[in-house]
Order: sequence, then structure tokens, then C-alpha cells
Amino acid sequence: MPLTPLDIHNKEFGRRLRGYDEDEVNEFLDQVIKDYESIIRENKELQNQVLSLQEKLNHFANIEETLSKTIIVAQEAADEVRNNAKKEGQLILKEAEKNADRIINEALAKSRKVSLEVEELKKQASIYRARFRTLVEAQLELLSQDGWESLEAAASASEYEPFSR
Repeated sequence: MPLTPLDIHNKEFGRRLRGYDEDEVNEFLDQVIKDYESIIRENKELQNQVLSLQEKLNHFANIEETLSKTIIVAQEAADEVRNNAKKEGQLILKEAEKNADRIINEALAKSRKVSLEVEELKKQASIYRARFRTLVEAQLELLSQDGWESLEAAASASEYEPFSR
């Protein structure tokens, strides 16, 4: 157990012949008591400071740990967001490719349909021209026959007889 200032103050030494000067010893012991009390006070203050600094250190260590965990969580969240964005981008790209394929296929189908319709119209136009040519040729042939001249004469004679029938 450490020595206290009271222990020093209450200490009594035995007397012998030719011993130390009692007043000097008492004065020295008083100085030792003062210095010892001062050291004890300083020691207590330093212990309190150590405790305070230890509490602050613990507080900052907790803050550091929290920040470290927060940074890790933020990094993981950023990685997750990046991965999700990448996946979403890939899905959008695949969807766009599907739509592009569908649009191309629809355009090709319409192109084939229009091509078939054009061919059909060409055939119909060709048939129409052939029929029209046949009709015109038949009409020209009728006009070039001799029977028209007699009809023309009869028509000239009956000009003066409207609706003679």
C-alpha cells in the first residue's frame, strides 16, 4: 500500500543519543509532505486527463469505425447501383434489338406485300391494255367494213325523218 501524506505526518522516529536535529527532520518532513501532496494532486489531474483523453479517443475510434462502415456500405451501394444500371442497360439494349428485329420483319413483310400488289397491278394493267387493244381493233375493223357506207347513206336520207320507225 502506498504511503500517504498523513502517514508521513504521523511518523515518529525513535530517539537516540547523538540523533538528528528534531526541528530539521520535522521541517524536511513538512516539505516532503507538501511535495508529496502536490505530486498526488498532479497525478490525479493527469489520471483525469488520461481518462478524458481516453474517452475522446474511444469516441473518435467509434466515429472512425462508423465512417469506415458507412464508406463500405456506400461503396457496396454504389457497386449495386452500377451493376443494376449495367443490367438495365443490357435489358434496354436487348429490348431495342427485339423491337428493331420486329420492325425490320414487319417492313420486309410489307415490302413483299407491296411488291406482290405491284406485280398484280402490272398483270391487271397488261390484261386491261390487251382487252382495250382488242376492243379498239375490233371497233376499227367494224369501221373499215363496207356496211358503214350504206348506213351512212341511209342515215343521211333519214336525217329529215326523225324517229321514222
